[in-house]
Amino acid sequence: MLTLALAAAGCEQRRDVGPVIVSATGDAARPEAIRRTSDDMAERLLADASAQGLVRFDAAGQIVPGVAERWIVTDEGRTYIFRLREMTWTDGRRMKAADVVAILRRQLQSRARNPLAPYLTAIDSIVEMTPQVIQIELSRPRPDLLKLFAQPDMVIVDPTRSIGSGPMRISDRRGRVARLTPIPDPDRAADEREEAQPEDDVLLVGERAAAGIARFVTHRSDLFTGGTIAEWPLLAAAGAEPASIRLDPAAGLFGLAVVNREGFLEAAENRGAIALAIDRTTLVQSFSRDWLPTEDLFPAALDSAVPPAQAPWRVVPANERRAAAQAKIAAWRARGEPPPALRIALPNASGGTLLWARLAADLYAVGVRPIRVGPEDDADLRLVDAVAPYDSARWYLDQACQPCGESASAAIEAARLSPTLAERARKIAEADAAVAEDVAFIPIARPLRWSLVAQRLRAWRPNERAWHPLNQLRRDPT
Repeated sequence: MLTLALAAAGCEQRRDVGPVIVSATGDAARPEAIRRTSDDMAERLLADASAQGLVRFDAAGQIVPGVAERWIVTDEGRTYIFRLREMTWTDGRRMKAADVVAILRRQLQSRARNPLAPYLTAIDSIVEMTPQVIQIELSRPRPDLLKLFAQPDMVIVDPTRSIGSGPMRISDRRGRVARLTPIPDPDRAADEREEAQPEDDVLLVGERAAAGIARFVTHRSDLFTGGTIAEWPLLAAAGAEPASIRLDPAAGLFGLAVVNREGFLEAAENRGAIALAIDRTTLVQSFSRDWLPTEDLFPAALDSAVPPAQAPWRVVPANERRAAAQAKIAAWRARGEPPPALRIALPNASGGTLLWARLAADLYAVGVRPIRVGPEDDADLRLVDAVAPYDSARWYLDQACQPCGESASAAIEAARLSPTLAERARKIAEADAAVAEDVAFIPIARPLRWSLVAQRLRAWRPNERAWHPLNQLRRDPT
């Protein structure tokens, strides 16, 4: 059945008939995929579609009900009370508040496997108030916590059966393909539910990016999602139509973290020289004219008390930056030091090569000898390319410090432990200023996130989370 569907899809331009075929990197058919943390986009999509969390993201990246039908946040973000829907697991068993509480507690205890664990440390307790109500108490205010609960890492999965509660169920698995079928909304009366159609099913294919791009351009799929800078050059090589390439305005970080603060990079002014050397506009436009550069750590003030802080190198006019960087290198050489050689950790992919060409040209031009190394190798500068899981300045500060100086690290910790929202905002502002002064991170742009989208997917929307639920590509039949 799955083979025939995939084969038929290649006969002509994709029409709005048959299941929606989605391709993403990873292995969508692995049985344990929905109950383990993974960076593979296919596994994350499978988890989000078949096992929702307390809340979830819609097509626009906004918070909507998941297992919880409604919630209130009180005490300045210290108390969250969720009323659960009348839910069942995909095997028909009723889901109870006690089940949800036990699973959430287990997720918090498994901090080694949950990448969101560092941002959930304020949670003190999770308790069952009634069979339909749970309460989460925090030691410190976190009014932005819902976006973390909506992440695929926080889906509610039965640990013994590896099943969730929808909004879709896995109806078949073949090779690297999983078929997902919508589950009717339990809150909607039977006579109000729309009749299921074959077009409401999704065939999720886990494969290499090159194979997924080739599948789309040969009209054998409707969507390739989760594209990053690493795969971007493959689009031109495959002849992808520009109209089908859709970019997300992803919030997050794309830049170089200073991971070795010895030698030339010991001094903040030398780290600033590297920031001055990079021609951000030329770099991003060598990929896409729709990709915008940035020089700030934060995309906005977020939960800081003031606008984003500016690093000292920002005061140098754009037309004087290369000369200023060259002067810093010359001063280093005047001390009898050799030309600085810096190892830069980048992705082992064609996009990493294109990025390397731009960075290397800029650094050679100011007298630095760049050395390309792999993403897991020892390095002096390491590319950080990540979408923010929630809108808190603390995430940006945490990702940028790998490591920071003592004063900046202390300021970040003080912000984390702040007992009130007002103090937290002040401490975050202080930490932002300290990190900017320290030049621990060199911003370049927002993360480049893109998808290949067929015209039949009328409900697809670009969003800051760069997340596209499988049940909301054409319509939401549930």
